[in-house]
Amino acid sequence: MVAALVAAVGTGAAQAQTAGALPPAGLSTPSVAPVPRAAMERSEIRAQLMPRRYTTLAAEIGAKIDTIPVGEGGAFRAGQTLVTFDCGLNRAQLEKARAELEAAEQTFKSNTRLAELNSVGQLELDLSKSAANRARAEVSGQEALVAKCVVQAPFAGRVAEQRAREQQFVQAGQPLLDIFDDSSLELEFLVPSSWLAWVKPGVAFEVQIDETRRTYPARFARVGARVDPVSQSVKVGATINGRFPELIAGMSGRVIARPPAASRTP
Repeated sequence: MVAALVAAVGTGAAQAQTAGALPPAGLSTPSVAPVPRAAMERSEIRAQLMPRRYTTLAAEIGAKIDTIPVGEGGAFRAGQTLVTFDCGLNRAQLEKARAELEAAEQTFKSNTRLAELNSVGQLELDLSKSAANRARAEVSGQEALVAKCVVQAPFAGRVAEQRAREQQFVQAGQPLLDIFDDSSLELEFLVPSSWLAWVKPGVAFEVQIDETRRTYPARFARVGARVDPVSQSVKVGATINGRFPELIAGMSGRVIARPPAASRTP
Protein backbone atom coordinates (compact mmCIF):
# COMPACT_ATOMS: atom_id res chain seq x y z
CA MET A 1 0.00 0.00 0.00
CA VAL A 2 2.87 2.36 0.82
CA ALA A 3 4.50 1.50 -2.48
CA ALA A 4 1.26 2.28 -4.32
CA LEU A 5 1.00 5.65 -2.56
CA VAL A 6 4.60 6.52 -3.47
CA ALA A 7 3.97 5.52 -7.07
CA ALA A 8 0.84 7.67 -7.22
CA VAL A 9 2.66 10.69 -5.83
CA GLY A 10 5.51 10.19 -8.28
CA THR A 11 3.08 9.92 -11.16
CA GLY A 12 1.27 13.15 -10.09
CA ALA A 13 4.55 15.05 -9.80
CA ALA A 14 5.64 13.86 -13.20
CA GLN A 15 2.34 14.94 -14.74
CA ALA A 16 2.51 18.36 -13.08
CA GLN A 17 6.09 18.86 -14.29
CA THR A 18 5.10 17.83 -17.83
CA ALA A 19 2.19 20.30 -17.84
CA GLY A 20 4.44 23.10 -16.73
CA ALA A 21 2.69 23.63 -13.37
CA LEU A 22 5.82 22.77 -11.34
CA PRO A 23 9.31 23.81 -12.49
CA PRO A 24 12.16 21.30 -12.25
CA ALA A 25 14.17 21.31 -9.04
CA GLY A 26 16.85 24.00 -8.91
CA LEU A 27 15.20 26.25 -11.57
CA SER A 28 13.15 29.40 -10.92
CA THR A 29 9.66 29.84 -12.31
CA PRO A 30 9.95 31.48 -15.75
CA SER A 31 8.43 34.96 -16.16
CA VAL A 32 5.42 35.50 -18.42
CA ALA A 33 6.73 36.12 -21.95
CA PRO A 34 5.06 38.52 -24.40
CA VAL A 35 2.90 37.19 -27.18
CA PRO A 36 5.18 35.56 -29.78
CA ARG A 37 5.51 37.37 -33.07
CA ALA A 38 4.16 34.36 -34.95
CA ALA A 39 0.99 34.38 -32.84
CA MET A 40 0.55 38.10 -33.43
CA GLU A 41 1.00 37.72 -37.15
CA ARG A 42 -1.62 34.95 -37.24
CA SER A 43 -4.26 37.24 -35.68
CA GLU A 44 -6.86 38.65 -38.04
CA ILE A 45 -6.17 42.21 -39.21
CA ARG A 46 -9.17 44.25 -40.22
CA ALA A 47 -9.01 47.01 -42.82
CA GLN A 48 -11.49 49.64 -43.93
CA LEU A 49 -11.90 51.32 -47.29
CA MET A 50 -11.50 55.07 -46.98
CA PRO A 51 -11.63 57.85 -49.59
CA ARG A 52 -8.32 59.55 -50.18
CA ARG A 53 -9.94 62.99 -50.16
CA TYR A 54 -13.00 63.94 -48.14
CA THR A 55 -14.23 67.08 -46.43
CA THR A 56 -17.23 68.84 -44.92
CA LEU A 57 -18.49 71.89 -46.79
CA ALA A 58 -19.75 74.63 -44.47
CA ALA A 59 -21.56 77.91 -44.98
CA GLU A 60 -19.30 80.95 -45.10
CA ILE A 61 -22.15 83.43 -44.64
CA GLY A 62 -25.39 83.53 -42.71
CA ALA A 63 -28.20 83.16 -45.25
CA LYS A 64 -31.16 81.06 -46.36
CA ILE A 65 -30.39 78.08 -48.58
CA ASP A 66 -31.96 78.46 -52.00
CA THR A 67 -31.09 75.18 -53.75
CA ILE A 68 -29.03 72.04 -53.20
CA PRO A 69 -28.75 70.53 -56.70
CA VAL A 70 -26.95 67.33 -55.64
CA GLY A 71 -28.47 65.21 -52.87
CA GLU A 72 -27.09 62.37 -50.78
CA GLY A 73 -25.34 59.75 -52.87
CA GLY A 74 -25.27 61.99 -55.93
CA ALA A 75 -22.15 62.43 -58.04
CA PHE A 76 -20.70 65.79 -59.05
CA ARG A 77 -17.86 67.29 -61.07
CA ALA A 78 -15.07 69.52 -59.85
CA GLY A 79 -16.31 73.11 -59.79
CA GLN A 80 -19.98 72.12 -59.98
CA THR A 81 -22.43 74.13 -57.85
CA LEU A 82 -23.52 72.18 -54.78
CA VAL A 83 -25.32 74.83 -52.72
CA THR A 84 -26.79 78.26 -53.56
CA PHE A 85 -27.98 80.86 -51.06
CA ASP A 86 -30.64 83.53 -51.30
CA CYS A 87 -28.40 86.60 -51.58
CA GLY A 88 -30.69 89.22 -53.12
CA LEU A 89 -29.78 91.77 -50.44
CA ASN A 90 -26.06 91.12 -50.87
CA ARG A 91 -26.28 91.63 -54.63
CA ALA A 92 -28.18 94.88 -54.12
CA GLN A 93 -25.46 96.12 -51.78
CA LEU A 94 -22.89 95.21 -54.41
CA GLU A 95 -24.67 97.28 -57.02
CA LYS A 96 -24.84 100.19 -54.59
CA ALA A 97 -21.10 99.93 -53.91
CA ARG A 98 -20.35 99.90 -57.65
CA ALA A 99 -22.43 103.02 -58.17
CA GLU A 100 -20.61 104.79 -55.34
CA LEU A 101 -17.30 103.74 -56.83
CA GLU A 102 -18.25 105.19 -60.21
CA ALA A 103 -19.20 108.51 -58.60
CA ALA A 104 -15.98 108.64 -56.57
CA GLU A 105 -13.85 107.91 -59.63
CA GLN A 106 -15.59 110.65 -61.63
CA THR A 107 -14.98 113.13 -58.81
CA PHE A 108 -11.32 112.19 -58.64
CA LYS A 109 -10.91 112.54 -62.43
CA SER A 110 -12.57 115.94 -62.35
CA ASN A 111 -10.36 117.13 -59.50
CA THR A 112 -7.30 115.85 -61.32
CA ARG A 113 -8.13 117.99 -64.36
CA LEU A 114 -8.84 121.00 -62.12
CA ALA A 115 -5.55 120.50 -60.33
CA GLU A 116 -3.74 120.74 -63.66
CA LEU A 117 -5.37 124.14 -64.07
CA ASN A 118 -4.56 125.12 -60.47
CA SER A 119 -8.29 125.42 -59.79
CA VAL A 120 -8.43 122.99 -56.85
CA GLY A 121 -6.28 122.52 -53.79
CA GLN A 122 -4.03 119.52 -53.17
CA LEU A 123 -5.99 118.52 -50.06
CA GLU A 124 -9.24 118.28 -51.99
CA LEU A 125 -7.51 116.22 -54.67
CA ASP A 126 -6.10 113.83 -52.09
CA LEU A 127 -9.47 113.47 -50.35
CA SER A 128 -11.20 112.59 -53.61
CA LYS A 129 -8.50 110.02 -54.34
CA SER A 130 -8.98 108.44 -50.90
CA ALA A 131 -12.75 108.35 -51.41
CA ALA A 132 -12.28 106.49 -54.70
CA ASN A 133 -9.97 103.98 -53.01
CA ARG A 134 -12.49 103.39 -50.21
CA ALA A 135 -15.27 102.84 -52.73
CA ARG A 136 -13.09 100.40 -54.67
CA ALA A 137 -12.35 98.44 -51.48
CA GLU A 138 -16.06 98.35 -50.65
CA VAL A 139 -16.82 96.86 -54.06
CA SER A 140 -14.15 94.20 -53.58
CA GLY A 141 -15.60 93.27 -50.19
CA GLN A 142 -19.15 93.00 -51.55
CA GLU A 143 -17.95 90.91 -54.50
CA ALA A 144 -16.21 88.51 -52.13
CA LEU A 145 -19.39 88.26 -50.06
CA VAL A 146 -21.57 87.56 -53.09
CA ALA A 147 -19.10 84.90 -54.27
CA LYS A 148 -19.78 83.01 -51.04
CA CYS A 149 -23.45 82.75 -52.02
CA VAL A 150 -22.52 79.78 -54.22
CA VAL A 151 -20.69 76.71 -52.86
CA GLN A 152 -18.76 74.85 -55.55
CA ALA A 153 -17.22 71.39 -55.42
CA PRO A 154 -13.46 71.48 -54.72
CA PHE A 155 -13.03 68.11 -56.46
CA ALA A 156 -15.08 65.49 -58.28
CA GLY A 157 -16.83 62.94 -56.10
CA ARG A 158 -20.08 62.10 -54.34
CA VAL A 159 -22.20 63.47 -51.50
CA ALA A 160 -21.93 61.27 -48.42
CA GLU A 161 -24.35 63.17 -46.16
CA GLN A 162 -26.57 66.22 -46.45
CA ARG A 163 -26.45 68.26 -43.25
CA ALA A 164 -28.91 71.04 -44.22
CA ARG A 165 -32.07 71.42 -46.27
CA GLU A 166 -33.40 73.87 -48.83
CA GLN A 167 -35.12 76.99 -47.43
CA GLN A 168 -33.27 76.49 -44.15
CA PHE A 169 -31.45 79.49 -42.67
CA VAL A 170 -27.89 78.62 -41.70
CA GLN A 171 -25.22 80.49 -39.81
CA ALA A 172 -21.64 81.00 -40.95
CA GLY A 173 -19.62 77.88 -40.20
CA GLN A 174 -22.61 75.52 -40.13
CA PRO A 175 -21.96 72.20 -41.97
CA LEU A 176 -23.82 71.73 -45.23
CA LEU A 177 -22.54 68.62 -47.03
CA ASP A 178 -20.08 65.81 -46.38
CA ILE A 179 -18.36 64.96 -49.65
CA PHE A 180 -15.62 62.57 -50.72
CA ASP A 181 -13.60 61.65 -53.79
CA ASP A 182 -14.68 58.20 -54.93
CA SER A 183 -12.19 57.99 -57.80
CA SER A 184 -9.56 56.37 -55.59
CA LEU A 185 -10.08 54.45 -52.36
CA GLU A 186 -7.40 53.41 -49.92
CA LEU A 187 -7.19 50.96 -47.03
CA GLU A 188 -6.40 51.95 -43.45
CA PHE A 189 -5.55 49.42 -40.75
CA LEU A 190 -3.21 48.61 -37.87
CA VAL A 191 -0.39 46.09 -38.08
CA PRO A 192 1.96 44.76 -35.37
CA SER A 193 5.02 46.92 -34.92
CA SER A 194 7.15 43.85 -35.60
CA TRP A 195 5.99 44.08 -39.22
CA LEU A 196 8.00 47.27 -39.67
CA ALA A 197 10.95 45.07 -40.59
CA TRP A 198 9.30 44.19 -43.90
CA VAL A 199 6.28 46.48 -44.44
CA LYS A 200 7.45 49.09 -46.96
CA PRO A 201 5.62 51.17 -49.58
CA GLY A 202 5.13 49.04 -52.66
CA VAL A 203 4.98 45.64 -50.91
CA ALA A 204 2.05 43.64 -52.30
CA PHE A 205 -0.63 41.79 -50.36
CA GLU A 206 -4.33 40.93 -50.67
CA VAL A 207 -7.48 42.02 -48.90
CA GLN A 208 -10.74 40.08 -48.66
CA ILE A 209 -13.74 42.42 -48.58
CA ASP A 210 -16.70 41.20 -46.55
CA GLU A 211 -19.44 42.90 -48.56
CA THR A 212 -18.35 41.56 -51.95
CA ARG A 213 -16.80 38.30 -50.70
CA ARG A 214 -13.98 38.81 -53.14
CA THR A 215 -10.22 39.17 -52.76
CA TYR A 216 -8.45 42.17 -54.27
CA PRO A 217 -4.76 42.92 -54.85
CA ALA A 218 -3.31 45.80 -52.87
CA ARG A 219 0.01 47.47 -52.04
CA PHE A 220 1.25 49.29 -48.98
CA ALA A 221 1.35 53.02 -49.67
CA ARG A 222 2.48 54.62 -46.42
CA VAL A 223 3.53 53.67 -42.89
CA GLY A 224 2.63 55.61 -39.77
CA ALA A 225 5.18 57.86 -38.10
CA ARG A 226 4.88 56.37 -34.61
CA VAL A 227 4.18 53.11 -32.82
CA ASP A 228 1.47 52.86 -30.20
CA PRO A 229 3.32 51.67 -27.07
CA VAL A 230 0.25 50.02 -25.52
CA SER A 231 -0.92 47.88 -28.44
CA GLN A 232 2.52 47.73 -30.12
CA SER A 233 0.89 48.53 -33.43
CA VAL A 234 1.32 51.09 -36.18
CA LYS A 235 -1.19 52.55 -38.64
CA VAL A 236 -0.56 51.91 -42.33
CA GLY A 237 -2.26 52.90 -45.54
CA ALA A 238 -2.59 50.90 -48.74
CA THR A 239 -4.11 51.25 -52.19
CA ILE A 240 -6.18 48.81 -54.23
CA ASN A 241 -4.48 47.80 -57.47
CA GLY A 242 -6.96 48.54 -60.23
CA ARG A 243 -10.43 50.06 -60.28
CA PHE A 244 -13.38 47.99 -59.09
CA PRO A 245 -16.77 49.74 -59.36
CA GLU A 246 -18.34 47.51 -56.71
CA LEU A 247 -16.05 48.89 -54.00
CA ILE A 248 -17.33 51.90 -52.08
CA ALA A 249 -16.11 53.80 -49.05
CA GLY A 250 -16.94 52.23 -45.69
CA MET A 251 -16.53 48.61 -46.76
CA SER A 252 -14.22 46.51 -44.62
CA GLY A 253 -12.40 43.24 -44.85
CA ARG A 254 -9.53 41.02 -43.78
CA VAL A 255 -5.90 41.67 -44.68
CA ILE A 256 -4.11 38.68 -46.18
CA ALA A 257 -0.42 39.45 -45.80
CA ARG A 258 2.31 36.98 -44.94
CA PRO A 259 5.65 38.32 -43.75
CA PRO A 260 8.62 36.89 -45.61
CA ALA A 261 9.93 35.31 -42.39
CA ALA A 262 6.62 33.56 -41.76
CA SER A 263 6.89 31.56 -44.98
CA ARG A 264 10.30 30.15 -44.07
CA THR A 265 10.57 26.80 -42.45
CA PRO A 266 12.56 27.05 -39.15
